[in-house]
Amino acid sequence: MTDPNAASRPTQAVILAGGQGSRLRPYTDDRPKPMVEIPGTGTPIIGHQLVWLAEEGVTDVVVSCGHLAEVLQDWLKTADLPVRVTTVIETEPLGRGGGLKYAAAHLPHPEQSWYATNGDIWTRFSLRDMADFHTERDAVATLALARPRIPWGAVQTDGFGHITDFIEAPPSTFEINAGVYVFSPAFAELLPERGDHERTTFPTLARELRLAGFPIPQGAYWRAIDTAKDLTEAAKELAALGR
Repeated sequence: MTDPNAASRPTQAVILAGGQGSRLRPYTDDRPKPMVEIPGTGTPIIGHQLVWLAEEGVTDVVVSCGHLAEVLQDWLKTADLPVRVTTVIETEPLGRGGGLKYAAAHLPHPEQSWYATNGDIWTRFSLRDMADFHTERDAVATLALARPRIPWGAVQTDGFGHITDFIEAPPSTFEINAGVYVFSPAFAELLPERGDHERTTFPTLARELRLAGFPIPQGAYWRAIDTAKDLTEAAKELAALGR
């Protein structure tokens, strides 16, 4: 049976891989953050991302490089990649929004929708479902939303101030931007030449009700790899999941 939504789903993506990764030192002393390996997997973060994108129907990826770009480019030249990859390097700092706009200009099909992901995100969920969600809401941009676990134990109390329970690392009550996106073709034109789109483009779209939020399904794996502790925790979680 033909899938009626297949034609509207993106087949191209941008990975933002230019950050310094200072909180992941010493791992990032000699490589960019997306080239840091998840312990026990033998594959850098970006390698997992490229496999995931390919599984979700993506054929072309633009990687926006910055810090130690040559290390990432050398790996891409020798790796067995499941998608076609193009790398771009900013000749001067453009900010997150400007960098995203610059990378988007190198997508092979500017008239079509596209995915984007931050280069330090390790996750698995259905991008196809997210793309359908985006289309159904006629959004210009859709953000994946996660509920990360609070890194501390929480205390539950009753209305009289009595402690009734202790909860170890509960999920946050707030959803956060998970660093994975679906963008319509018109989105690139709304990005600033320089600066941060999360302070300019996103708030404008939100006021116009053209910005959607897709909750990552309960049980799907998601983690941002920001610190050495995140690497350790990711390795434990993946081992528990049998991956």
